[in-house]
Amino acid sequence: MRERVKAFLKKYDMCVLATAQDGRPHCSLMAYVTDEGSEWIYMVTQRDTKKFSNHLENPEVSLLVDNRCEGMTGEKGRTQALTVHGRFYALDDADKCRAIFREMLARHPHMKDFLNRSEAEIIAVRVHSFLFLDGISDAHYVSA
Repeated sequence: MRERVKAFLKKYDMCVLATAQDGRPHCSLMAYVTDEGSEWIYMVTQRDTKKFSNHLENPEVSLLVDNRCEGMTGEKGRTQALTVHGRFYALDDADKCRAIFREMLARHPHMKDFLNRSEAEIIAVRVHSFLFLDGISDAHYVSA
């Protein structure tokens, strides 16, 4: 199941990021890339956003990756969804940050102007666990 989860994360590149501040949830649609082992998920945001300030107060996050666009044209019962639980970490390695920005640009070329802004900041999420839903009720929990 772990390899299936990793393949699912690699296949798609958009997620819903859930953060919280003062017990209030906040969701954001985000583009992402992963490291080779799908142990880290990287997104980019601006420093002055709610999601970024939420990460600083509460580093626990959840992400939802799904195939709903494919399910809209096919059999709805085959919709798959992956919930990821993880923790936000700041990256202070300049070389690593540049490599992630290059990978984001390669995967999401439409984000070029956004990624080149001086306020752009990487959100690095260390994956703790996955919950993979295959269809309506076939659920699999995987600890990272």
